[in-house]
Amino acid sequence: MTHLKTLLATALTVLSFSAIAQSSVQITDPWVRATVPQQKATGAFMQITAPKAMRLLEVRSPVAGVAEIHEMSMADNMMRMRQVKEIALPAGKAVELKPGGYHVMLLDLKAQVKAGDRIPLTLVVEGEDKHRETIEVNAVARPLGAASAPMPAMKH
Repeated sequence: MTHLKTLLATALTVLSFSAIAQSSVQITDPWVRATVPQQKATGAFMQITAPKAMRLLEVRSPVAGVAEIHEMSMADNMMRMRQVKEIALPAGKAVELKPGGYHVMLLDLKAQVKAGDRIPLTLVVEGEDKHRETIEVNAVARPLGAASAPMPAMKH
């Protein structure tokens, strides 16, 4: 019985170190807006919670020729969208990528994104120590108009 306890304790220790080695950044509710035929762009949204101060630097997806991190904001009564180099991820605080705020733009889509499709995304985050991690995410495509309100005029 003592041998079994030792073996179990060793296994739990190895598993706990293994869990620590994996990314501890949490991605919640990842989704992509479905498209109509011939549409070449869509948005990806999610909540990201990092255990320590980090930055989201890059997003990639095989469904798009280009993936960019964007921010929407109001300026002079006009909704503006612009690409940003990174998004700060404060320690322990959820950062929401949502319609009308920070989001991921998937451009030059290779095919129509249909409701229910699973869209693979690769997020690249970096800590203050300059250590980079990649996080694989599968975002579910929601129907057009899902979780969004009508947008005011937009200047890109």
